[in-house]
Amino acid sequence: MAATTVKIFVALSLVVLVLQGDRADGRSFSIDYDNNTFLKDGEPFRYISGSIHYSRVPRSYWQDRLTKMYAAGLNAIQVYVPWNLHEPKPGKYDFTGNNDIEAFLKMANDTGLLVILRPGPYICAEWDMGGLPSWLMKDNSSIVLRSSDPAYLGPVDTYMAQLLPRIKPLLYNNGGPVITVQVENEYGSFYTCDYDYLRHLRELFLQLLGPDVVLFTTDGWWDGVLKCGTIDGLYTTVDFGPGTDPAGAFHGQRKHQTKGPLVNSEFYTGWLDHWGQPHAHTDKDKVATYLEKMLQMNASVNMYMFEGGTNFGYMNGANGPFKPQPTSYDYDAPLTEAGDPTDKLTTISNVIAKFRQLPPGPVPPATPKAAYGKVQMTFEATVLDKLSDLSPDGPIRADYPITMENMQQSYGFMLYRTTLPTAAKGVKLSVPGIRDRGFVMLDQTPAGILSRNGPMDLNITVQAGQVLDIVVENQGRINYGRYINDSKGIIANVTLGNDTLRSWDIYSLDIDGALPTMFSRPSNLAVNIDGGLPALSPVLQQDIEGIDGELTNQGKRSAQPQRSRAGQMVPSFYTGKFSIQDTPQDTFLNMKGWTKGQAFVNGFNLGRYWPVEGPQITLYVPASVLKTDNNITLFELEASPCGTSHLDVDCTVEFQDRPIINATVSRHRGEKHDSATIGSAPSEIDAFTAVVSFVSGVVFSVAYPISTVLNIMFS
Repeated sequence: MAATTVKIFVALSLVVLVLQGDRADGRSFSIDYDNNTFLKDGEPFRYISGSIHYSRVPRSYWQDRLTKMYAAGLNAIQVYVPWNLHEPKPGKYDFTGNNDIEAFLKMANDTGLLVILRPGPYICAEWDMGGLPSWLMKDNSSIVLRSSDPAYLGPVDTYMAQLLPRIKPLLYNNGGPVITVQVENEYGSFYTCDYDYLRHLRELFLQLLGPDVVLFTTDGWWDGVLKCGTIDGLYTTVDFGPGTDPAGAFHGQRKHQTKGPLVNSEFYTGWLDHWGQPHAHTDKDKVATYLEKMLQMNASVNMYMFEGGTNFGYMNGANGPFKPQPTSYDYDAPLTEAGDPTDKLTTISNVIAKFRQLPPGPVPPATPKAAYGKVQMTFEATVLDKLSDLSPDGPIRADYPITMENMQQSYGFMLYRTTLPTAAKGVKLSVPGIRDRGFVMLDQTPAGILSRNGPMDLNITVQAGQVLDIVVENQGRINYGRYINDSKGIIANVTLGNDTLRSWDIYSLDIDGALPTMFSRPSNLAVNIDGGLPALSPVLQQDIEGIDGELTNQGKRSAQPQRSRAGQMVPSFYTGKFSIQDTPQDTFLNMKGWTKGQAFVNGFNLGRYWPVEGPQITLYVPASVLKTDNNITLFELEASPCGTSHLDVDCTVEFQDRPIINATVSRHRGEKHDSATIGSAPSEIDAFTAVVSFVSGVVFSVAYPISTVLNIMFS
């Protein structure tokens, strides 16, 4: 009986597969060159799409964002696939959890959205190294990325053999949502101009996806970049933002793609931010006006971005010469970083309604937000105290500094340590290879800060036998232009006066991995501060005296991180706890009063904070990382607001229900770039900053084609 049942089940399964195959056979997506249009199932088709990055949105919110995009009138989404997310180490692949691209694409399909897929291998996207894995540079910092260099193409082929077979069943022709697939990304803007590379990718994609897939490229709209970014067999599209005349831009497309649909693959609804520069803003009416112009021309348009999201962890990129992007990737998009509809979304939706029928019903509302108030923070330890936790395998010993990539580390922090051989007074410590920011200590006493964007040397007085420590922060790799070979750590020799320092102990600091156990001792208090005085609620009935020898019987820490005269302290860890009585909701962590570092809630890496630099002051905390009893850990690199009291009321952070990502910027501590004024209310910008901000705005608020021009000029 059981065998008969199995046979019936198998037979029915085969029938279902045949029926599904028949349905897939009836589906097609192609280009009608004679009539300048896409064809979907044999009928003329035009997509109105928006970009969303599954890598920047918590999986628990994928459906929320997709539903809102569909309700706004979109019939497609555009999606980047970051290689470094899916192959963090050579041959180690991750398509699970928030990296489950197949689940995301199926969810889009179920929502009624088609997909324009951009699998790279390079994606830009203001993502670390443009999505390329940093391990490509291990023992080969001169590798020619984005070229037919075998050292690059070999890993590309291996990775694509893992990724693209997962995509093939999700192509539209096979019953899925994917209608077109981009090859590379704005390749015409890259200096190599390697046609063999593009041809190799074309053949690889066709081999792994099948001959019927519509492959395309995207570049700026003028001849110089289109010439290097296009080849036969890849449909040419362009990108440009509001303010660029669509007729002129599409004329550029027509010079290289004489027939077929007009396509703007990146129509910019906003723009990216950089630390120390004003938050980008693009007028909603201007966006709507130029969108309508393109739709009147029967163009297919993708709006970049429609939902920006967040650079959680360490994944932000940087532009050259070195301008790192903040944690928020809000992008001034129609949906905010937290997925909330804006007036810009309504204005865009009203334009779309003139060209296609909108789904019934309104766009779903914003997700609820909560203000959980202030949380008392407590000093735990310096980074030097916790080396055995952060680097359990100990240091690598080398005559000269080793890069982060050669230490087989991709992101975060490293410590370089050496013992100084001789005494010297007023001598220059020079670290020209600092990538990107260095926190210098002598015998565990802060001595100064080095920066890729500021001074790379310090005048110091040293004694023979003193220990020199340099904690180095990787602030994110360059993601656009010819300098994406952006090695991190210390990439050149360190000198003291005329002497090259040797005999280094080099530590990889795995903060994310160490956090679950590094502060595992039971905590005595959960502190929420609603007013000026702390209101304490006990978590564990435990005597406050002498826990691990870190508290005195007065309830105060036995030590705080030592500070220099300038206020710099040894990079240190602070922790706090708070409780939530009801269902957790989205919130925003206000870092006012703190200086620079990394924030974690329940072990989840929220990303970087740098409120003294701005424009971002708060970090987005999705409800999915919260629970009833929560812990927060800060790795503060420069200076905390905390005094010597264990329960110093100034030593707090605050969870609020509104973001601050547009704080006014001002000059900061003599560095070579602008920085943010702490606070939620804008203040006046001084004349110097106004000039810098204006120039920066001219360069960076225009769509990528301007960046591409600059790249070509200086390549």
